[in-house]
Order: sequence, then C-alpha cells, then structure tokens
Amino acid sequence: MAVGNFFDWLSSLFGVRRSVRLGIYGSVNVGKTTLANKIAKDWTGEEVGKASEIPHETRFVQKKEKVEIKHKNKKLMINLLDMPGIATKVDFKDFMKYGLSKRAAKQRAREATDGVIEAIKWLNNVDTVLAVMDATQDPLTQINITLLGNLEARRIPVIIVANKIDKKKAKPHLIREAFPQYPVVELSALKGNNIDSLYDAIAKHSRRGR
Repeated sequence: MAVGNFFDWLSSLFGVRRSVRLGIYGSVNVGKTTLANKIAKDWTGEEVGKASEIPHETRFVQKKEKVEIKHKNKKLMINLLDMPGIATKVDFKDFMKYGLSKRAAKQRAREATDGVIEAIKWLNNVDTVLAVMDATQDPLTQINITLLGNLEARRIPVIIVANKIDKKKAKPHLIREAFPQYPVVELSALKGNNIDSLYDAIAKHSRRGR
C-alpha cells in the first residue's frame, strides 16, 4: 500500500479528516476578506477579520481553522487562510487619501509590505488557492498573471473567483476568457450571490492536506 493511501485509510479508520489549507489570494481590495467572512459565517457563524475600503486593511494572515463545509453529501474540513493583498508597490501617500496621518500611513505601508512578503511565503503552506479577481477590472494584470504562474509551478490547485458580479460594470466573462484553463466561479461575496457554486468547486477541486 502506498504511503499516501495508507494515511488515507488510517484517517478513515479513526474518523480523522485531514484538512485542506485553503488560501485566499489576490490583489488589494478585490474582496478577499469579504469572501473569507462569508465562508466562515456560513459554516461557523463567525467572521475572519475586518473588511474595509482602505487598501491593505488585511496586513497579516488571518486564519479560521476547522471550518467544515457540507455540500451535496460531501464533507470537507478546511483551514481558511485570508492573505494580505498582493501589490507591486506600496506608497504611504495612498493611505493619507483616506484620512490617515502621515505617521499612521507610513506604519501601515511598512506593515502592508511585510504582509505581501508573508503572503508569498505562505504559497509553500497551502493546499488549494482561491484566486480572487474583481470582475469590474481588467483581469490581465501583472499580479494575477504572476500569481497564477507561481501556483502552476508549485502544482497547487486553483479556483478563480470572479467577485463583485453585483456591480453594473462587472464583466466576469473577461476573466473566463483570460484564464480558460482554470475553473472560474462568478459570485458576489458581499451579497452571497452564487456562493453555493463556490462550495461545489471547493469540494470538487481541493487537494487534501499533505
């Protein structure tokens, strides 16, 4: 019996489910934390963290462990990981536009930069990734292309989430056309539109914890 099959058999024998480390990745303000909160509240009744219109509200990896998803007679235990937004540049002046003082803005910029680095390091510790994209924006960005390329190189399963379909300017079909090789789920994390399709995709495409 192969080692992997042995552990699967041993886990089932003792009723132990190996969890999936599900990382939520994407650019800044695409709705990662809103999505994490929606998933966590649906299955645990609790949120993961605070969502805000201010860039880089999430500057540290936020976790919600032992989230059991039950969908279409399937059960999947996940450790939900809400990652800091990935950016190619962090400028403290951008935060001052939201009313932060210069000192607070510089501190936020330092934390945001550290958060980007931490998110990238965590690519070595996730089993499946939800790559969140804003359906109102052009999906062919340097961040999206680089992120997907890194995940492909690591052979990490990816589900692309075309978020914000409740917006009038949403064009989720552009995301499908840009990345036809990946499963794409169109939804509104804020309003919960089509969230069941995401749970179906997670159950179908997630890789069990190593």
